[in-house]
Amino acid sequence: MSFPGAQGHDLAATLELPDGRPRGYAVMAHCFTCTSDAHATTRISRMLAERGYAVLRFDFTGLGDSAGDFAETTFTTNVEDLVAAARWMGREWGEVGLLVGHSFGGAAAIAAAGQIDTVRAVVTVAAPASTDHVRHLLRGARPSDEGEDRLKVDIGGRPFVIGRRFLDDISEQSQAERLGAMDAALLVLHSPQDRVVGIEQAGKIFAAASHPRSFVALDGADHLLSDHADAEFAAGIIATWGARYVPEPTAADPVAESQAPADEAARAVSTALATEPVLEGVRVIERDADSGYAHTAEAGRHTWVLDEPTAAGGDDEGPDPYQVMLSALGACTSMTMRMYARRKGWDYGSTTVTVRHSRIHARDCQECETTEGRLERIDRTITVDPDLSEGQREALLRIADKCPVHRTLTGTVEIFTELGPEDA
Repeated sequence: MSFPGAQGHDLAATLELPDGRPRGYAVMAHCFTCTSDAHATTRISRMLAERGYAVLRFDFTGLGDSAGDFAETTFTTNVEDLVAAARWMGREWGEVGLLVGHSFGGAAAIAAAGQIDTVRAVVTVAAPASTDHVRHLLRGARPSDEGEDRLKVDIGGRPFVIGRRFLDDISEQSQAERLGAMDAALLVLHSPQDRVVGIEQAGKIFAAASHPRSFVALDGADHLLSDHADAEFAAGIIATWGARYVPEPTAADPVAESQAPADEAARAVSTALATEPVLEGVRVIERDADSGYAHTAEAGRHTWVLDEPTAAGGDDEGPDPYQVMLSALGACTSMTMRMYARRKGWDYGSTTVTVRHSRIHARDCQECETTEGRLERIDRTITVDPDLSEGQREALLRIADKCPVHRTLTGTVEIFTELGPEDA
């Protein structure tokens, strides 16, 4: 999705929604010259969503998929974009009570907090105490061919053009004063092993802030929270700590009720799926213990046969177990899309979902976090009515990931096995 930034540019954003009704609304700001797809931003946002928060992450002006010229931006314009994001979230979804910022985004969160009346809690992750701290990343800057007021610089191996106004602006920020005057609780998360923004920066932030303030060391983490476990730990701390300060929407809350989100159907589908009754399990009975592999599955009044193909020693009397699993994902996907479409009042033809399973080397998957060994991959292709508009097709594609079977397959699953009674 997108929303209008402070300078009038369309800013690209992703909204991470929880199952069911959100217990709070948050905006997360990414690091300097990063995007909202950076590991720390993405992982913390998604894990906060798993813990009940609706989290908006977005690309600052001129970065990622957002419009605008990065060379025309400053720290002040970043803060203005963050404020615009929170106000848009408040109008369209719910009042933002929590701001989270990673690295330079944490500095922006400190500066923006005083401009957003609804914010009750601010979290900085690996953030500098002074905006001037990023100046060390700009060493080696050289004049740009685009004009005297612009400089070329390499940051993390990537070329950027920055304006001289940016350098002037970061020298004029009074972060310590903002911290002292902040009318919100503050949580400082920082690793003692951070080699980009040293732990002493966290100490300065904490010392300048008024109570209530908290500090948690992300021991062993690097600056980007590259280890999934570090991001999960940080998100868990933020969610638990935030619950103390961020009020949960109530039935009397006008934002929660009368000012429902623009896409109420998405929330309604999430709520409906999250509150589905837990059904009895499936019984699977071997049909012939002496030969073949055929089994009969029973679920209530329904039965179906599973078997292995003849090439694997079976009689091919039914789909194999993997095909049944894939069919569950495909059907669940289409059902979830249809539920969403009906709530939106969209009428369209039949949907086809093709699902394939494979095992690949992790190094061959550019989109995957794991880079070692082999991994299981599922490819899902959804064919919808061609008469649907591009916007409708994109909305249906997004809602497909809300399918409960999808969430089970991509979530953490524990399987407990025991021997049953002999007469079962």
